Amino acid sequence: MWRQERLCNNPMPQLQLPVFPAGATEINRNVAVECQDGMVVYIHGHLPVFQHQAANLKTFRYYTSQLIDTGAAKAGEIAKTFVVPLATVKRYVKVYREQKEEGFFLPRERQRSATRLTEEIKLAAQRLLEAGESVAEVGRRLDVLPTTLHKALKSKRLAVKKKS
Repeated sequence: MWRQERLCNNPMPQLQLPVFPAGATEINRNVAVECQDGMVVYIHGHLPVFQHQAANLKTFRYYTSQLIDTGAAKAGEIAKTFVVPLATVKRYVKVYREQKEEGFFLPRERQRSATRLTEEIKLAAQRLLEAGESVAEVGRRLDVLPTTLHKALKSKRLAVKKKS
């Protein structure tokens, strides 16, 4: 009698076997992924839990990082399943842990260095180019990289005389 009473009061937990649909790729024994009609669908157990467009890289990085952070998948499993470098997976998990979804979806501020081609340098460079100096020589004289001068020439901020 006590045995039956104990069993009734403490029912045994039931195992839920993951039953993934045909065509799904198993990430681990609990999580799978399937691509259908341009959408990536993540399946946990036997239920779809998240989906995003196949071309949406930000959402892919966000959700796979979330899977790792919650313990539903390991970084190595994600890297192996999606053929992504492990270092990249770990980098985005770090972004997720530090910034959550903002780290994936908010525009980042770009850090730009100060312009090397000031008006003063541009005028001096134009005079030297018109005098027949080479771009490399102008760069050395003005302490400006030749690539900077080539970009200015290409965007027509500077002009060079063609040799005749």
